Amino acid sequence: MRFPEDVPVLRDDVVTLRAHTADDVGPAYEACQDPEMQRWTTIPVPYEWGNAVHYLTEFVPAGWREGNSWAWAIEYDGRYAGTIDLRPGDGGVGEVGFAVAPWARGHGVMTRALKLAVDHAFERGWTRVIWRAYVGNWGSRRVAWKAGFRGLVMVPDGGVARGVRKDEWVATRSRDDSGEPVGHWWQVPTLDGAGLRLRALRSTDAKRVMEACNDERTQQWLVGMPSPYQLEDAEAFITGRLENLASGEGVSWAIADPETDDLLGNVSVFDLKNRIDATVGEVGYWLHPEARGRGVMSAAVGLAIRHAFKPIDEGGLGRRRLMLFAAEGNTASAHVAVANGFTLTGTARAASPRRDGSFDNLLCFDLLATDHPQATAATVATES
Repeated sequence: MRFPEDVPVLRDDVVTLRAHTADDVGPAYEACQDPEMQRWTTIPVPYEWGNAVHYLTEFVPAGWREGNSWAWAIEYDGRYAGTIDLRPGDGGVGEVGFAVAPWARGHGVMTRALKLAVDHAFERGWTRVIWRAYVGNWGSRRVAWKAGFRGLVMVPDGGVARGVRKDEWVATRSRDDSGEPVGHWWQVPTLDGAGLRLRALRSTDAKRVMEACNDERTQQWLVGMPSPYQLEDAEAFITGRLENLASGEGVSWAIADPETDDLLGNVSVFDLKNRIDATVGEVGYWLHPEARGRGVMSAAVGLAIRHAFKPIDEGGLGRRRLMLFAAEGNTASAHVAVANGFTLTGTARAASPRRDGSFDNLLCFDLLATDHPQATAATVATES
């Protein structure tokens, strides 16, 4: 193909994909100074002016002429906003890659560009498009999810950047797949009420998480936790909550003091992809020892319940039924369940393991949406 004459222009009512021009060198160079761009792509670091010149005036045109890479400039709001490219492979299967300038993020630009490029690939006879990103690149993963990519897997050491192997996410979209997202990518709304704030967990919460999870009572009843609980365990816990959101598995909140923002505990609604009944969820929680004896957990669970029963189209989790389990001897946890209107439905014998190898009975509670009036005390303040 000739460049730029044969480069197809793809557009919707917001984004245009077009051939690169010499005028894109400056904006591309500036975009590639962004630390996040350098972290998640394979561009040279440091990124110099000559790198941008070579890529846009030599590498990109050669890709079109030789047929091994079709790269478009993404134009948004009359400006160069990034690059997206298709890499044809054998048997009608190829790959897509993309990067967007910092100023254009958060406006749906990349999702629109990706849909345009993928649709073009299918028009050209492709049967499947592969997307890849290094593990941790949540922005790229969310774009792919929004554009209908599915079947995500994690490949250990699957990618390499500047000589370093990295774990990689891989997902695909076939010609017969819808371009709409599959499943839920939950958000974490900030909920205020009862003198508390529920908010998204942050990396800066790790020390308080470690303190709470090393507490003797927490260790006694939550035997799945590492013992001792290290700072890296807390960091992994916080990162894991992002995976739960992205996969649709659950939503976790930090229970925070509204004045100091200090973490007081954690409450989660999880098992939202229950293979038997996708309308249920389970409530789980733990508290920092400094926050005990003040009704903090009962109030926090109440806020989480209201959000769980709120319809999905109103920003909630749309649950029909919630479950809660507490070891028979964990009277504090059982009190939280009763205080929030849960019904004791039975006792599972010898179902709650202890660290010494013995087992406690497990109290089983549930709460139906029809039993719980939609209270208005929880205010959705922001979404992260």
